[in-house]
Amino acid sequence: MFAVITWQVVSDGPLRRLDERIDPSLTGHGPSWLAEGLSDLGSMPVALPVLALAIGYALWRGLRRQALIAAVTMAIVPLLVVPLKEWTDRPGPFDPATGYYPSGHTATAMVAYGSVALLLSPVVRRRRALPVAAGVLTAATGTGLVLHGYHWPLDVLASCCLCGALLVLSSTGMRRSSSRTRRR
Repeated sequence: MFAVITWQVVSDGPLRRLDERIDPSLTGHGPSWLAEGLSDLGSMPVALPVLALAIGYALWRGLRRQALIAAVTMAIVPLLVVPLKEWTDRPGPFDPATGYYPSGHTATAMVAYGSVALLLSPVVRRRRALPVAAGVLTAATGTGLVLHGYHWPLDVLASCCLCGALLVLSSTGMRRSSSRTRRR
């Protein structure tokens, strides 16, 4: 899905044209303070301290490999997103400057809150609530970014596709390392 969206964005395909046609009907709806607050959920000053606390808790619980996997997964985000922003060279909805695709705030939110859910799942009774909360925080971030006019909807969707794949890999690594720990 990420590859298809990227192809459509760089080739000025029908998905990109649709994206740019529907965006004006979304942007500016609702209170701007709320849209800006929601978009800030994906900023480094908000999302990274939440992840850092979860990593610290995981380390305290002896889940060193899982904590390392979460930290490495978060470190990979800018290594993927920044070159993609430069390569696609997409302008923003209200800004002729480029570098809006994919959404870095959405990527940060998804990986940070998703990693928190993965790290806390072994120690929380209501495990199913964790991915739901991570999804709600990521969706709120993306919604705020689009409503405030910081990003096109496809920018947000592409980040979710890209970082969803990252979280699947991270989850697989965390499960493997926890099963090895249990066997010892």
